[in-house]
Amino acid sequence: MTHILETLALVFIWCLGLGVVAIAVMFVIDVSQTSDAVRRNYPVIGRFRHLFGRLGEFFRQYFFAMDREEMPFNRAQRDWVKRAAAGQGNVRPFGSTKNLQPVGTPIFVNAAWPTLGEDAAEAAPLVIGPGARRPYAAPSFFNMSSMSYGSLSKPAVRALSLGTARAGCWMSTGEGGLAPAHLEGGGDIVFQLGTAKYGARRPDGRLDEDKLRAIAAHDQVRMIELKLAQGAKPGKGGILPAGKITAEIAAIRGIPEDEDSISPNRHPEIANDDELLDFIDRLRRVSGLPVGIKTVLGDDDWLDGFFARVCERGKACAPDFITIDGGDGGTGAAPMPLMDNVGMVIHEALPLAVDLRARHGLEERIRLVVSGKLVTPSDTAWALATGADFVNAARGFMFAIGCIQAMKCHTNNCPTGVTTHKKRLQRGLVPEDKADKVANFVGQMREEVGIIAHSCGVASPRDLQRCHVRLVCPDGRTRRMDEMHPDPVRQT
Repeated sequence: MTHILETLALVFIWCLGLGVVAIAVMFVIDVSQTSDAVRRNYPVIGRFRHLFGRLGEFFRQYFFAMDREEMPFNRAQRDWVKRAAAGQGNVRPFGSTKNLQPVGTPIFVNAAWPTLGEDAAEAAPLVIGPGARRPYAAPSFFNMSSMSYGSLSKPAVRALSLGTARAGCWMSTGEGGLAPAHLEGGGDIVFQLGTAKYGARRPDGRLDEDKLRAIAAHDQVRMIELKLAQGAKPGKGGILPAGKITAEIAAIRGIPEDEDSISPNRHPEIANDDELLDFIDRLRRVSGLPVGIKTVLGDDDWLDGFFARVCERGKACAPDFITIDGGDGGTGAAPMPLMDNVGMVIHEALPLAVDLRARHGLEERIRLVVSGKLVTPSDTAWALATGADFVNAARGFMFAIGCIQAMKCHTNNCPTGVTTHKKRLQRGLVPEDKADKVANFVGQMREEVGIIAHSCGVASPRDLQRCHVRLVCPDGRTRRMDEMHPDPVRQT
């Protein structure tokens, strides 16, 4: 026993000595360096500033932030998705914690005579691209937005593929190309073609029609989305750090494995409306699929002129759908000035796009898809009432498969395995389990949007209109949305 105590004492003295030496070394380093004034003036102790700064983001999320005050998504939003994905339902006690006073908050208009359960109807499928060789009757008004394999891990993509197939909604590949994991679930796929033409590119970065034709030959690939701009970084191409590029990802995208993959900030082939319409026609002829575009609105001038040019050339040349992304949309990596300050938020952009489409008589020709922080039933119901045909979400699906908003997406160190290619971290994400959560999330979303619609007195979510929404105004009172933004269909 005495020998053990002597050994422990010796170990303690050695550890204490090593600690003193380490502190002395850090002291010398800190007082000698010139780049950090805090460490130079307060050696050793000043290092805690950086440690606490890194830990602050973690502790705020769990201990200090209120349920409704976090950004980009607060705890209440994340918890709704978590409960929906777990199939737990979302009945809550004691009243709402949501502040209903901020300007622009939508309040739905409950009807005196709500729709009875037996009179409720499922939202009917909508056909996209009736003039394409393979039109698409999209079954779900709520779908998965663009997230690339590469930005997401293989287990994450597998889970999303399996889950969206079970839910009966589409999944978008994002601009990173079509991977085997996308096809695994057997569900509907939207192939996104970004500015780098990943997956369908020649060595010079231009479109390879043979590769695109091969992608479109898959029965699961139902549409092509030509990406012009993304909400978090309009005017900036995709960013995939070299540390996240595996040999498989490089092969799928057609890029080198050992360097950052930076997409051009726009398609080199497209510099005006006519070139855009010509390129859309080219993609439709090669693929036989409906072709649409994804963009972010800065104002109404471009979209108004684009619709006018479509009408001049003939409605047949129009994109089959337009995805409007909000300027506050998400991404794995983007420059902060673009993420914070460029592009309209979706609550301003969507009514504008819907009105312009109606003004040019293109409601039946062009479907409107909307995305940008729409992860709860009230968000989705608002978008449908405003005039969107479909609602896309990306980060909501990430929450469903386990994302905890750790803000590590671009570092390859995602703790839940969603956005990392490190096998040790991917191990925590079991695709077969998460697929059920994805299906539950989509099913709960559709069910609760239906609940809102029935409260408003209509049979189906697609029957929601602007008259069913009131918006909080600067004076604190609410006004009907159809008074502030007259319904363009009724006007015509």
